[in-house]
Amino acid sequence: MGDLSDKVASQDVFEGYGGRNESLYSYSALLGVFSLIFALFLLLSRLTGRPIPERIEARDIALLGMAAHKMSMVGSQDAITSPLRAPVTEIQEKESPKKVVEKPRGEGLRRSVGELLVCKFCLGVWLASFLTYGLVLVPRLTRLIAALFAVVTVSDHLHQTYKILTKRA
Repeated sequence: MGDLSDKVASQDVFEGYGGRNESLYSYSALLGVFSLIFALFLLLSRLTGRPIPERIEARDIALLGMAAHKMSMVGSQDAITSPLRAPVTEIQEKESPKKVVEKPRGEGLRRSVGELLVCKFCLGVWLASFLTYGLVLVPRLTRLIAALFAVVTVSDHLHQTYKILTKRA
């Protein structure tokens, strides 16, 4: 009986998940870090006496949403933030002085972190979470930072609109 249970316990729980070798242990580690940060946020909000709001106002959702969008684009694609991604990615091409295309490199946790950092949608979840935690813990500072990135978002859209209009003229 002991031999059978030892054999079952030693089998990879992710065996047969996919046709190729997936980094599920690394993804699990990132999920654990994300959950730990959330638990620390809850603990810190309790220790500081900052209550979790019953609801968040629509204007804050719009502000944080625009900020998270812009922050995830800057974090995952801008050339200026490439030194932050370089340890876990490799450059594929430099599309412009502003934008680079990278892919994750390495294996295990290194590759999983690289995947997180080059995916604007994935990174957006983390950044939106941090902004939301910040709204509870330090609302004035969070709104200031979010406003800065929201203003850049509006500016970017105005640049694109101007570019389109001048091409039509």
